[in-house]
Parts: sequence; structure tokens; C-alpha cells
Amino acid sequence: MIHTVKRYWRLYKVLIAQFFKVVLQSKVDFLMGLFGFFLSQFMGIAFLYLVFEQIPSLQGWTLDQLIFIYGFAQIPRGIDHLFTDNIWLVAWRLVLNGNFDRYMLRPMNIFFQVISEKLQPDALGELLVGSILVIRCMMKGIVVADGVHIALFFVSIFAGAVIYTAIKLFFASLAFWLKTSGPFLQVAYEMANFAKYPTEIYAKGIRFIITWIIPFAFVAYLPASYFLGVDGPFGTGGSGGVVAIECIIAAVFWFVAYALFQKGTSIYESAGN
Repeated sequence: MIHTVKRYWRLYKVLIAQFFKVVLQSKVDFLMGLFGFFLSQFMGIAFLYLVFEQIPSLQGWTLDQLIFIYGFAQIPRGIDHLFTDNIWLVAWRLVLNGNFDRYMLRPMNIFFQVISEKLQPDALGELLVGSILVIRCMMKGIVVADGVHIALFFVSIFAGAVIYTAIKLFFASLAFWLKTSGPFLQVAYEMANFAKYPTEIYAKGIRFIITWIIPFAFVAYLPASYFLGVDGPFGTGGSGGVVAIECIIAAVFWFVAYALFQKGTSIYESAGN
């Protein structure tokens, strides 16, 4: 087991090094993409400020609390975006045009090959902005920051990133049957934007979908409520139970998504040329 992990780690470093050689050939594109992501993150924050210029609170939530939820949501999304962005290509074109063949021919884990072909440097914008907002809220004292909360914070971030990846992998895997599943993945992934705000501002149907069907509420609003010390649907202000539920959901969704991916690769047929 240890030997296998070391082998894959060495392979990962080699493959990512090759990717960066390609990126450095187009420095302007890289910098423009990074700037674009920074700009989009700050536009989201500006939107919150514009809203609170008109209303003092949103369903009892203050601006600082919403800024924390927004920043907290960006960190697991950024981790997923950084390491597993290549899954999008499975959904959009790798299965459709037959380029998935190359993964099938190599004596390596297929999922590992997919995610190790590239990193997405644009995700640094999400990670940096999210981290700045979380640290800002901690310095202002609106976040509970004892040892237990800090430990569970990192557990929640990891579980949230797994949820993001599992949802992405599930919808991308549908391409093995549909040939392209990009539109379905796009719709599902965009629902993560709902999780940047308290779910009680939405209708019951939307709350149910983003909590239990496509559980983005568990990567942002619900665990963030716990770290803010605010009571939520699971009593999030008083205990870390919501983080435990988040971990269970992450494990279940990952198991289902990876099983679907493996089933898809087992029935994959090349598109030919």
C-alpha cells in the first residue's frame, strides 16, 4: 500500500511538472485568467455590500456573517477547482471524441490519470479571497475560534471539497452513457452559488434540493453557521454535529460517484475516428 502511494505521488509530480511547462509557455493567458477570477470574487463581495446598503440585515444575518459564509464557501470550492478541474473535460468532450482512450491504455488508476493531467491555477483566486475573508472575520471576533472549532474547520473544508468533487464526478460520469453530460454538470455545479447565502431565504423546494439532493448547503452555509455560533437546522450553534453529517454525506456521495465512474469506464467504447 505504502509503495503504491509513493509510486503515484512520484507520477503525480512528474505529470504536474509537465503541465506547468505548458502553462509557462503562455504566461499572459495564465495571468489574465488569474486576474479574471480575482475580479469575479471581489464582484461577489461588492454585491453583498450593495445589498446591505439598502437593508440592515437579511433574515437576521449581518453583513459580517454573510461575508464569512461567502469566504468559507470559496475555500472547499477552490480546493476542488485547483486539483480536479480536468473532470469537466470528461463531461464535455473526452468521451465524445474518443480521447478518453489514452486513460484506458495506461497501467494506472483512471481517475488518478484524469485529475493529474493539470492543476487549475485560476483557483488560487478563490482560495486567497476565501482565506482573507475568513481571517478578517476571525480578527473581528464573529467566529468561534477555540481548539475544537479550528480542528473541525479543517475537517469541514476537506469534506466540503470531497462533496464538490463527488458531485462533479457523478454528473461527468453520465457522459459514458450520454456521450456528453456537460450541460447537466454545469446546471448542478452552478447551484453551489445558492449555498453562499443562508438557505432560509429560499423557497422550501430549493432548500431541499441544495441540502439533500445536490448538498451544497453542507459545504458552506450549514457548517459556517456552526463556526459562527448561530443555531441552524441541526442546532449548529451548539455542537459540531453538522460537521459529522457533512463528513457522512461526503463519504456517501463519493462512494456513489466513484462507483458510477468505474461502471462507466467498464462499458466505455471508443468513439473511433
